Amino acid sequence: MPQIWIDADACPVVIRDILYRAANRTQTKLTLVANQRLKVPPSRFIEVVQVAAGFDVADDAIAARCGAEDLVITSDIPLAADVIKKGAYALSPRGELYTTESIGERLNMRDFMDTMRASGVQTGGPPPLTQADRQKFANHLDHWLVRKAP
Repeated sequence: MPQIWIDADACPVVIRDILYRAANRTQTKLTLVANQRLKVPPSRFIEVVQVAAGFDVADDAIAARCGAEDLVITSDIPLAADVIKKGAYALSPRGELYTTESIGERLNMRDFMDTMRASGVQTGGPPPLTQADRQKFANHLDHWLVRKAP
């Protein structure tokens, strides 16, 4: 049965709350992977996997454990690319559904921005999460949940 994985170290609390409610409502397994302790509501559908601290340790754990048709919540473009190759779905907390068609462009843009930052250009961080972002996320989540229903 498909399940949901969260790259939890960088996932906003408001998005995690949406996922907790959805997991309980639809009886879908939800696994948060992080390198820090997380407090989650008690539920037989919610699990936390704490991994060692380190660069990409949580990402690597998710990529190794997720399966085809699973949903991975992440802002990390390389992780999204890895899980898409495995046949899983990747969704950002802002509601962007990464696809085989879009992921190459997103990887190129990420690499370009890394090069800019390395050369000293200040690129700023992402804008705050908006209500529209939350709604877009919830819509994609609901669509996936309907698809995975038996």
